[in-house]
Amino acid sequence: MQESVQRKGALRVGSLFGIPFFVDASWFLILALVTWSYGSSLAAQHPEWEALTPWITGFVSALFLFGSVVLHELGHSLTAMAQGIRVQSISLFLFGGVAQIERESRSPWGALAVALAGPLVSLALFGVFFGLGQVLPLDGPIAAVVSLLASVNLALAVFNLLPGLPLDGGNVLKAIVWGVTGNQYKGVRVAGLTGQVVGVLMILAGLLAFGNFSGLWFAVIGWFVFSNARRYSDYARVQERLSAFTAAQAAVYSEPVPAGTTLRTFADLYAVSSQQRSFLVTDFSGRLVGHVDRSVLLAHPVEQWPYIPVASVLQPIDASETVASSEPLDAVLVRLEQKRLSRLAVLQANGLLVGQVRIEDIRRLFDHPQRWRLAG
Repeated sequence: MQESVQRKGALRVGSLFGIPFFVDASWFLILALVTWSYGSSLAAQHPEWEALTPWITGFVSALFLFGSVVLHELGHSLTAMAQGIRVQSISLFLFGGVAQIERESRSPWGALAVALAGPLVSLALFGVFFGLGQVLPLDGPIAAVVSLLASVNLALAVFNLLPGLPLDGGNVLKAIVWGVTGNQYKGVRVAGLTGQVVGVLMILAGLLAFGNFSGLWFAVIGWFVFSNARRYSDYARVQERLSAFTAAQAAVYSEPVPAGTTLRTFADLYAVSSQQRSFLVTDFSGRLVGHVDRSVLLAHPVEQWPYIPVASVLQPIDASETVASSEPLDAVLVRLEQKRLSRLAVLQANGLLVGQVRIEDIRRLFDHPQRWRLAG
């Protein structure tokens, strides 16, 4: 499974290939459930085992199971990294694992490779564990662990290839539709719709097995698939609509502070009359040169304010905090969300400041549809 949203409240447990690994608190619940479920099953199947053996075997099996999930997510992650895409983290949580990838692949076939990598790893693990079970004379708890890992990895690969978001099969379908139509958002809409169908079918199948814990759990996973698929579809509709507009059309102009302004004037004309914490600063020609925080006023005695120009206390603006006026608005929104920026300074090609755009400004356009026509 691939995601682009960072999980909060998770415990960092290490890193590999530069990718941090996190464990969500909900993972400990599913670890206990898997241990209990498989342990109790082994206890019933092997009454000759010592009392603790089934439960220890169940616990070890659960750990190896989630190790397989991590390898599945590493498949996605390393394939994305090979395309120059940064992987923010891999997390284990209640419903399995998720690779938090910074952005989408540049091409549909790159996206297809990332989507298929996870299930292919699971199929390879199935082959390894199945082969071990056939070749080696395994017996007792070791045979039970190997047998479980073979069947679970096969199930993981098959389940994830169901053609609906947020499953890997949905990402495969999305990439194929994107490649055929040339429209990435159409791919997301189609895969989101099929994901909702898959989710509903899973819920119905789980309810038909009402009274059985496995059926109930299947229904819960179905709800997870359905709700996330709907979220993907809604997001794609918003992004597709935004793609027709540019950063300049959403930019809000607020008077920048001239670099030659003194702190006295900055305090009287800007800081006092605005709730902003930081103000953009331009040179005499209107080009952006940095930003100044109102906290600079506290760093200098009031009696010195008339003699200190803003140019001497401003902070430079990083390129990641600016955006070209012609940038499609869907890409602007992605940057704001992924980088967790409060704003982006919108610049013309010659460096002149157009204004700034925030997530609130984009939302405001949706609240007032007539502005789209005026902007165009």
